[in-house]
Amino acid sequence: MNHSELFLDPKQMKVYKTKKILFSIVLYSFLILVALFIIIPFYYMLVTSLKTVEEINSDQFIFFPRSWMWENYSELFTNKNGTITKGISLWTMYKNTIIVAVLTTTGTIITVVLSAFAFARLNFKGRELIFSILLMTMMIPGEIYVITNYQTIGSLGWRNTYQALVLPFVTSVFYTFFLRQTFKQIPNELYLAAKVDGTSDFGYLIKIMIPIAKATIITIIILSMIGTWNAYVWPSLVTNDKSMYLVSNGLLEMFKGKVEQSGPDSILNVQMAGSTMVTVPLLIVFILLRKYIMSGVSRSGIKG
Repeated sequence: MNHSELFLDPKQMKVYKTKKILFSIVLYSFLILVALFIIIPFYYMLVTSLKTVEEINSDQFIFFPRSWMWENYSELFTNKNGTITKGISLWTMYKNTIIVAVLTTTGTIITVVLSAFAFARLNFKGRELIFSILLMTMMIPGEIYVITNYQTIGSLGWRNTYQALVLPFVTSVFYTFFLRQTFKQIPNELYLAAKVDGTSDFGYLIKIMIPIAKATIITIIILSMIGTWNAYVWPSLVTNDKSMYLVSNGLLEMFKGKVEQSGPDSILNVQMAGSTMVTVPLLIVFILLRKYIMSGVSRSGIKG
């Protein structure tokens, strides 16, 4: 019982509890509905990946496969039945994606930490103006940059290279703003005390600011890696070599020209197995590190 309930008479108490129950019913009904919209497609993908062709072609939806076809997953790696386009390896796509994600995230963390520190703590002429201009670029759709980036990559001869997949994304205005908000919440007295002790700006950043903002930095690392994992448009533009595909654009190329949604030659089950192999790692990462994401978002605040 909260403090407001102590001052209600029995009749008001009954009305209050009735409203509270109705509100809870509406709230949880809405949350359940939203959860179903999210869970049902994932469940369909997972169940279909374990079905036989006959079960896929059935007129009725089968909620649980009668025969758990784990062979659909082994087909992704062995290509025993020729389902996958020759020359494309799921292992290679995983390797490329991990390399690009690690390099992109490393570059992003370096540039974002340094720039966020400069905009949050260092005093230099035009700081607020420069930061405002950077924020204005967030209003420009990312697709606008694709053309100029593509021309630059082409002129440098970097197509089908890791440089093309990594360098255009080694910084982020949004992440800079995100981390700057956390840095600005650190008391300025700590900085002044560190300067009195003879600590350099870089030393203060490494020893004090980064440890305090650890949750936000971990959140940026996770979001950056997820962004790389989900990237599709840019990898599709700069890679046409099968050895350079990522999981996002490579998954489509794996079944190119062999898409049969129904009939005896349907490969929908193997397609869904491929989608599951791409989706599940992200879910595992989120489940294991969700507390850092929540903590980082809550710490960033909206100060200053």
